[in-house]
Amino acid sequence: MMRLVDTHCHLDFPEFDPDREEVISRAKAVGIEYIINVASSLEGSKKSVALANKYDCVYASVGIHPHDAKELNESSFSGIRALAKDKKVVAIGEVGLDYYRNLSPAGLQQAAFKKFLHLAQDTGLPLIIHCREAREDLLKIIKKEISAPVKGVIHCFPADEELLNNVLDLGMYVSFTCNLTFKNAAKAREMVKALVPMDRILVETDAPYLAPEGMRGKRNEPSYMVKVVEQIAELKGITPEDVARATTANCARLFGVGGAPESAITYKIRDSLYINLTNRCTSDCEFCVTKTTDFVMGHNLRLKGEPSAKEIIEEVGDPKRYDEIVFCGYGEPTLRLDCLVEVAKALKKKGAKVRLTTNGHGNLINKRRIVDDLAGLIDRVSVSLNAPDKEAYNKVCRPAFGPETFSEVKKFISECRERLPEVEVTCVDYEGVDMKECERVATEELKVKFRPRRLNVVG
Repeated sequence: MMRLVDTHCHLDFPEFDPDREEVISRAKAVGIEYIINVASSLEGSKKSVALANKYDCVYASVGIHPHDAKELNESSFSGIRALAKDKKVVAIGEVGLDYYRNLSPAGLQQAAFKKFLHLAQDTGLPLIIHCREAREDLLKIIKKEISAPVKGVIHCFPADEELLNNVLDLGMYVSFTCNLTFKNAAKAREMVKALVPMDRILVETDAPYLAPEGMRGKRNEPSYMVKVVEQIAELKGITPEDVARATTANCARLFGVGGAPESAITYKIRDSLYINLTNRCTSDCEFCVTKTTDFVMGHNLRLKGEPSAKEIIEEVGDPKRYDEIVFCGYGEPTLRLDCLVEVAKALKKKGAKVRLTTNGHGNLINKRRIVDDLAGLIDRVSVSLNAPDKEAYNKVCRPAFGPETFSEVKKFISECRERLPEVEVTCVDYEGVDMKECERVATEELKVKFRPRRLNVVG
C-alpha cells in the first residue's frame, strides 16, 4: 500500500462534523498515514490544534486566511503566535493574498501576510501560502521580507508558469489538489508534466473543497487524494507508488511529517532497479542535483558508507523482477569498477539486463581501457556528455582530470560503441548549452543515440 500525507485539509470545518472519525478511517484505509489540518482563522487554528492533539495521525497549521485578513489585530495575532508553540503545529498557514474575491482589502491582506512571514521566521516553521490572482504582490513581499531559500509551499498551485519559476528559484514547494483532474485543467497538467520537478511536489485535497473529476459538487475528503496521485503518475510516466514515495519524502523534509527514508543502496523507479555504488564523482557539474538535495523520487541517495558487492547482490535478489538493473546513484560508478564488475557478473548469471550510467571518465579513473571489463556484462551504457565541445564541457562539467577530459570521454564512447550492444549520449538542457550541436556530435560524429534530459528532472 502507498504511504501518503494529505498536506492540506480542513477537517475542522463543519462539513466533517457528522462523520469525522469515519473520514479519517477511510483515509487510513487507502494509505494516508498523516493529515495536516490547515487553519484559516483564529478559531480555526484553535480547532486545528485540538484535532491534532486528539488524533495521532493529524498535525496542525495555524494562521489566518487572506479572506479574513481584516479580522487580524494584535489580540488575534498573539493568539496565533501562542498556538504556534504547540508540539503538533508544523506550519504557519493558510496565509497569503487573494485578489480574486477580495473579501479583505488588498492593503490589509499584505500587512497580515508580512506579519505571518515574520512569525514563520521567528518560529522556524514553514509557510503554507494561498495565492490567487496576486502573483506580483505576493512575490514582491516574499522577496523583500525573507531571504532565500524560503521554507514553504504554495498550495493548490495555479497554472502559472511565471509563478512556478519564481517559487522554484526561491526554494519552495508546490502542492496540487484534485482540481488537477478537472477537464478544464489541461494547462496545469501540462505544467506538471513538463516543468515541475518531483522533488518539489506535495499532494493535498483542500477538503472539503475541490472533489476530483466525477465527484465535483460533492464533499471532498482525504481518501480521494489517491486520484491526484494517479494523475501525477500518469503525467510523469511513473507509478503511483513513485509519486507517493517522492511526495511523502518531500513532506518530511518540509514539515517533518511522514519520516524521511534511510539512505538507499538500491532503489526502484518505475520497473527498474538502480544501484547506488558511491557518492564520489570526478565531475563537478554546475547543474548537478546532488548540490541541492539528497533525494531522487523519494529515495535518499546520500550513502552512510559504500556498500560491498555482497551487500548489493543480496539486496537486489532476483533481478528478473525488474526490466533492468542500472548502475547509477549519486556518484560515478566506474570509481568502483571492481565492485561494479563483480555485481554485474553475478546479476547477469541470474538473467539480468544491465545498464551503466556514467560520466565517461572510466578510462581516466582506472588508467586503462575499461570497455573490455564491461563487454558481456553491460547491455546498455548511457554517457553524460552535457556539452558539444571542450570549452563548454570544461565550463559546465568542471572535470577533475583537466581540459582534455572531453576528448577522452568521446574516445570512451567510441570504444563502447565497438564493444557494447547499445550506447547513448545524454545532455542536460542547461542554459548556454547548444543541444542541437550536442545531438550532432552524438549522432553524426560518435554515431550513437542521443537523449536530451531536462534540467532538474531526475529519476
